Amino acid sequence: MSAERSTLESQDDVALAERLRAGRDAIVAELRHRIVGQDAVIEQALVALFSGGNCLIVGVPGLAKTLLVSTLARVLDLSFSRIQFTPDLMPSDITGTEILQVDAVSGQRAMSFVPGPIFANVVLADEINRTPPKTQAALLEVMQEHRVTVQGKSYPLDPPFFVFATQNPIELEGTYPLPEAQLDRFMFEIVVDYLSEDDEVAVVRQTTAAPTHRLRPVVTAEELVAFHALVRRVPVSDAVARYAVALARASRPSSPNAPDEVKRFVAFGASVRAPQQLILACKARALMHGRYHVGFEDVRALVRPALRHRVILNFHAQSERVTVDQLVDRLLQAVPVPSARM
Repeated sequence: MSAERSTLESQDDVALAERLRAGRDAIVAELRHRIVGQDAVIEQALVALFSGGNCLIVGVPGLAKTLLVSTLARVLDLSFSRIQFTPDLMPSDITGTEILQVDAVSGQRAMSFVPGPIFANVVLADEINRTPPKTQAALLEVMQEHRVTVQGKSYPLDPPFFVFATQNPIELEGTYPLPEAQLDRFMFEIVVDYLSEDDEVAVVRQTTAAPTHRLRPVVTAEELVAFHALVRRVPVSDAVARYAVALARASRPSSPNAPDEVKRFVAFGASVRAPQQLILACKARALMHGRYHVGFEDVRALVRPALRHRVILNFHAQSERVTVDQLVDRLLQAVPVPSARM
């Protein structure tokens, strides 16, 4: 333990790391009063929260995507905003706009900025693929810059700031798929699947009975901001970093190390942002599991949500119903785990 602790900068860092792990356990305990099952989904969402990333959540209606995000905001005591994306939504409906107001005392008129729903700590962009590219771009610009610019004036967003965007994989008529460059700004694509039979029975029993638990905040906004800085101080060995890069490079059909399946079914592989975001997420996962360094198991656990939306399949893959997850599993088989002595 002492050797692991020495990898962090100070005893204050160690204490903060222990607080992060305790906060993770407390958040999961609170979420389980509202969310049944979906352990992998919850872990991936928490990894993104602790590392400061944004998530794209994909699943059919009725699988508690909105409930998960709103519950997270409540147990973190963060301001929450839900934006329902529709074809007529304008960028100013998200960012806010300037309006002409009259001072009640002086009677003078002046332009005043009215903030939009993006000014929250946790923003749920519901069905983001149902709004035109202009409005999508306005949201994604805020995700990147963490500020809104209106009439040449910038308005910063208060940290922490997270965007959870949802997509419905069915009813795709009249939708506007996110361009690859904009998808790349999300740390993870989290897939929410159907529950097991026992979990579905538990959901039915829980949602048709009177609520018995009141959610309580367990982590503050200030702690989250401190966690983000701590995560970036977690060390990563050259071997682990090379493994993450090797997986991303092998997803590119032009790479000499790409498996035959990648060369056959992939149009474009993962960008350089993929291993960057993957390693950052792995640092958060390591702390969540009580470790002060990143291991190969962290990379293997998170490579699917990190690459899922960054690997673009070609027509042959679509015609043969090959999925990105299947190709990522092939990458995990084809790319050897480096020796720790590298």
